[in-house]
Amino acid sequence: MEKKVKSKEELQLHKSELLKEYGSHHSKHSKVPLLTKKERKALGIGKDEGKAVLRYARISSRKVMILLALIVGKKLDEAYGIVRFTPKGASEPVLKLLKSAESNAVNNNSLNRDDLIVAEAYATQGPTLKRFMPRARGTSNRIRKRTSHITLVVKESIKEKPKAKVKA
Repeated sequence: MEKKVKSKEELQLHKSELLKEYGSHHSKHSKVPLLTKKERKALGIGKDEGKAVLRYARISSRKVMILLALIVGKKLDEAYGIVRFTPKGASEPVLKLLKSAESNAVNNNSLNRDDLIVAEAYATQGPTLKRFMPRARGTSNRIRKRTSHITLVVKESIKEKPKAKVKA
C-alpha cells in the first residue's frame, strides 16, 4: 500500500487543497496526511519556523517539561533570561537547543530574530537505561536512568497592525 509521490507541478496545481487539508483540525481517527520532505518543501510548510531537536538527552522528560512550561509563548530574549537564571539541570541542554532553533530560523528560513517567540516546546520519553545497585543480603535494586527527546520550535509572532481611527 504505497503512496504515490506527486511531482512538483502536481503539488503546485493542488496547493490550496493540500494546504487546507493539512491545516484543518483532525480527530484521532482521521489523522493529518503524512507528507514527504519533497512535498513539504514544494508547499512551503515549515518555512515560517525554526526547529531544533535533541534526542537521547540524559535527563528525565518530567524534569525538562518543568523548564519548558516556563518558556512557551515567550519572546526569545525573555526565554533566554528564564532559561539562564533557572537553577535546573535541564537549563544547559535547553539553552543550547534554544540557540540552535534561533539559528535555524534566522539562517535557514530568513526570519527576523526580534519577532521570534517560542511556539512549541515539549519533551517526550526516550529509552530507559536499566542498571542494578547491590543491596543488603545479596539482593539488588533496579536503577532507571531515564532519557528524553526534547523539541523546540520558534516562530515569528504575528503583530496586528493598529487600525486607523476614522474621523466622523
